[in-house]
Amino acid sequence: MMALLGELGNLLWTVGAFVVALSIIVAVHEYGHYIVGRWSGIRAEVFSIGFGPRLLSWRDRRGTLWQVAAVPLGGYVRFLGDANAASAGTGAEVDPALRRQSLTGAPLWARVATVAAGPVFNFILSIAVFAGMMIWSGVAVERVQLGAIKPLPPQVSHQLQPGDEVLAIGGQPVADWRALFALDQSLPLADQHDWHIRREGAEMVVPGPDPNPAFVSGVAPRSAASNAGLRAGDVVLAVDGAPIHRFSQIRDFVERAEGAPIVLRVWREGVGEADYTLSAHRRDLPAPDGGFQQRWMIGVTGGGFLEPETRPTGLVEALQGGVARTWDIIASSLTGIWAMVTGQIGTCNIGGAISIAETTAEAASAGGSNFIWWIAVLSAAIGFLNLLPIPVLDGGHLVFYAYEAVTGRPASDRVINFLTLIGLAMVVSLMIFGLSNDLFCP
Repeated sequence: MMALLGELGNLLWTVGAFVVALSIIVAVHEYGHYIVGRWSGIRAEVFSIGFGPRLLSWRDRRGTLWQVAAVPLGGYVRFLGDANAASAGTGAEVDPALRRQSLTGAPLWARVATVAAGPVFNFILSIAVFAGMMIWSGVAVERVQLGAIKPLPPQVSHQLQPGDEVLAIGGQPVADWRALFALDQSLPLADQHDWHIRREGAEMVVPGPDPNPAFVSGVAPRSAASNAGLRAGDVVLAVDGAPIHRFSQIRDFVERAEGAPIVLRVWREGVGEADYTLSAHRRDLPAPDGGFQQRWMIGVTGGGFLEPETRPTGLVEALQGGVARTWDIIASSLTGIWAMVTGQIGTCNIGGAISIAETTAEAASAGGSNFIWWIAVLSAAIGFLNLLPIPVLDGGHLVFYAYEAVTGRPASDRVINFLTLIGLAMVVSLMIFGLSNDLFCP
């Protein structure tokens, strides 16, 4: 009974986190359609979060019905004259006096702006979140000055302190953070090295760990490590009985095992040491020289043992960082889709609602900042997907408008409705395909 209650609690947490994240993203997306449409002189009849039976509703002074519906898996804005929530077709006849206020009767520029505003607002949300997080956390100072230092097991003891400026490790100079993390190419494997530091103006040498110890900074959802029970903050001490001093050693053992079970000896703060048995999954990853390569992975990321001292971030710098991070998500999504279409990577890289929900729940469990960061990632990805030239999506509407701009006349309702049905079938098929991957892909 307790196990069933635990599973039910996990399910409710997963569903709840997913619904909250999706509702925020959908609300921002649909508000983009609504507000730009309103600015363009197009009247919105219904603004809905969710589909199906109405749970809550109110009507504003402009006549728009705002509602929360029973099925929280999306949302829509229905403009005057729309045939349906997808804004497909011309719908009911509109009073000629109000035709300019309908989506179909508005000028082409107003329709383009209104439709494009949904994805654009998703990108704006992502940029704002990433920029806000940069302002909140700051950026690393150029010199290698230590901020927070994460706990390590007793056998990896050290005398480093927050505020220390690192000058050299093992006799090798450290000019910046990149140079520090590149030292694992030249330092010998050992639990401790001599760290040459400056502390309160005085230079000294103190014992410290490898700059890249086997510290787990993150665990990917639905990965071998996640399924086995590993957590961020764990430190890997051994793999199959062989001592581990550096994070890159884990990757070497995983690659050599080629999917066979391996045993990780792990230290966890407040718990001590324990063994975890897991089998790596094969994944397609971007190659340094372009394209993709297959690698065995258990789903852990390293780094994070040392956090750099930070400086305040200006608004312009933060916005530049937010734009760059959002563009990275869009570019990687486009590259991934193209790679699947051309057969460079397997179709198991497409995740469905289950994997997204589980990832969202794990992000929420990791803390508010992780949850907000994940919402920004999802918002950018959803904005990109909505721009794909598939009828029923915003990108499909923009293709129809492009046709109208070139030919001087809109596509016929018959063609629009036919292509919309095809687009709907494509979207539903993709959702089913993603769901099947969640259930059957490793």
